[in-house]
Amino acid sequence: MASMEVDESNISYLPILPLPTVHVPASYDEHRERHTPLCIDNGSTHLRFGFCTSKSPRTGINMVAKYKERRTNKPLLLFGEGIDVEGGARSQAKTPWEGDVLLNFDALENALDYAFIHLGIDTPTVDHPILMTERLASPLHSRALTSELMFEQYSVPSLAFCVDSVMSFYHNNLPSPPVPFNGDGLVVSFNTASTSVIPILDGKGLMSHAKRINWGAMQATEYLLKLIQLKYPTFPSRVTPTTCNWMLQNFCEFSPDYTALLRKLKDPLNLRASERIIQFPYTLPVTEEKTEEELARIAERKKEQGRKLQELAAKSRMEKLVQKENDLAHMLTLRERREEESKREWADTLKEEGFSNDAALDSAIKKLENDLKKARKKEANEEDAEDGPPSFPLVDVPDEELDEDGLKEKKKQKLMKAGYEARERAKREKEREREERAAEERREEEERDRDLVGWASKLRKEQEAIMNRIKERNRRKAALTDRKSAASQARMKSIANLAADDRVPKKRRKAGGEDMFGADDADWAIYRKINTAAASSDEEEDLANLQTVEQKLLAYDPSFTQEDTHASLTSQRSALMSAFRPQYEEGDVQGKARIHLNIERWRVCEAWFSPSMAGVDSAGLGEVLQSVLSRFPDADKGRLVNNVFLTGGPSQFPGLADRLHATLRPILPPEMPLEIVKAADPMLDAWRGMADFAKTEEFKQVGVTRAEYEEWGGERIKRWWGGNWNSSVPI
Repeated sequence: MASMEVDESNISYLPILPLPTVHVPASYDEHRERHTPLCIDNGSTHLRFGFCTSKSPRTGINMVAKYKERRTNKPLLLFGEGIDVEGGARSQAKTPWEGDVLLNFDALENALDYAFIHLGIDTPTVDHPILMTERLASPLHSRALTSELMFEQYSVPSLAFCVDSVMSFYHNNLPSPPVPFNGDGLVVSFNTASTSVIPILDGKGLMSHAKRINWGAMQATEYLLKLIQLKYPTFPSRVTPTTCNWMLQNFCEFSPDYTALLRKLKDPLNLRASERIIQFPYTLPVTEEKTEEELARIAERKKEQGRKLQELAAKSRMEKLVQKENDLAHMLTLRERREEESKREWADTLKEEGFSNDAALDSAIKKLENDLKKARKKEANEEDAEDGPPSFPLVDVPDEELDEDGLKEKKKQKLMKAGYEARERAKREKEREREERAAEERREEEERDRDLVGWASKLRKEQEAIMNRIKERNRRKAALTDRKSAASQARMKSIANLAADDRVPKKRRKAGGEDMFGADDADWAIYRKINTAAASSDEEEDLANLQTVEQKLLAYDPSFTQEDTHASLTSQRSALMSAFRPQYEEGDVQGKARIHLNIERWRVCEAWFSPSMAGVDSAGLGEVLQSVLSRFPDADKGRLVNNVFLTGGPSQFPGLADRLHATLRPILPPEMPLEIVKAADPMLDAWRGMADFAKTEEFKQVGVTRAEYEEWGGERIKRWWGGNWNSSVPI
């Protein structure tokens, strides 16, 4: 396979992870004893924290690892980017979140310690009102444990919870003071582990009408990883979820019409043009260059080693020959003693030498004589020399004229003569076949010289017929794997007929009568039908004939090339498959370390609208939006869709606004305006909205104070437009 040419400008290289940023604790003097509200955006991937008077929050990866340093054997508590500094800490890292639910409160406590230390808070308690984010429809148990941690561990004066996406909407639709917030819109929040839809009317989040699906950036990353593992099962480098998340953020996008996109990408040229190539690190194999003198020395050394091996083999053969001659001389001397000893003494002598009787001794002597004869001939290079055809003088001698030994020798010569005559007949048959083959080649050569086009056309038809027969056999084998196919049902019928074979009567069958299957030649055809793994002589013959035909076409037909052969056609992949996953040469280490992303770029994002394609039993985003809007009359529905607000990290993927527009426009009246707006900063606007709200007088009314916590418990919440609420909980 030729090396694949790739546009270098289309290749992206994996980024090198930067060193962790060293955060210097801020000065706490300006906030000391001033009760400045503290805003904490507790996200699944990032923790953003800061005083509401700050312009931007401090940020850290929301992950904690307890690790024991190997050199000093001291326990370390690492947070955020510091985990990447220690190689073994990554495997022990954990986050406060389990999917979309806050459960690991030890990790949350360590994360809050990190936040308060970097804010410079050096007092025994955190004497600041806290505004903290939580997920839509957060369990009361999770909220209660978070409240307990804040009030019992840090002694905060008050605590309020809010939904991050509503705060992002608040920041982007912030009214001018002193007008109260009364914005309308439909908030679509793309989070790490979920996607939520929250309608807002008259500045109030209608949480009872909100919906959430369990599909987010984390699931999309896992889905992309699975697709890559299926596409590259033997990829030389390890593809991690972190790498897949980087691919998701940089190369994936939404398609306004996914079905139309698939039809377009059926063209291999379009598929190849849409791909993005990621180059992974690789190591070139080190090849040691040798000079001609070194190569000559190596060849001479090998030659010398071969000569020594030959000498050792010759010496070993000579030693074995001498040993056999000594053994033969000893056995001959032993046989001469047979006449000198009595029968009893002779039997004892044979037993001592390891022979059971005289015949065993004579057989051993004869075997040694034959071995020595062959060995001497081999040493003298006489094994191939023949003195003419062998003679069999005793064959024509009558049996009456021969004694017992002569009769044995005559029988032996008859067998030798029969074998010699059979070999001669085989030689004559081969010679006849060789002459017929030569005559056939001469006739074929004359036909080829007379009409090359017709001769080539005939051979091409023969090649096509043979390939069709091979293809039909393969199709039958594939059909036998499906138990519902006609071929498989016919096979089962044959097996059932064999089980009821009437050639063995039932009485004999029960009594263990002999199975007669195989007694007829027709049984072989039945066996081949029911045994899919049975060897086929026809298939072997077809392959041999096909090879012969193709060799002739390659030699004499200029229009027939290697690409037209059966081996090339069967191994050749379709152009679409080659574009989907390009193949590189065996020794191309750089090419083997590349991942080609094409259809995956849109397939992963399409899972937000069709989670079933990723194996998740859930409604898609389009169905959820339709379900939420169906709860409102047309007047309110028009106010909602006039401001469809997108927030969260995945909302930055290209094509999302167009896809939502294509999803919502058909389910709305033609005259109803549709406006889709994206957050100015989807990553930080939630914290900025919290900071904006914490500066208002309304913030003081929505927080649960310490006295209320001690009276009502950690599950107490207050109903307000930016937070979760439940009518079964005390208000």
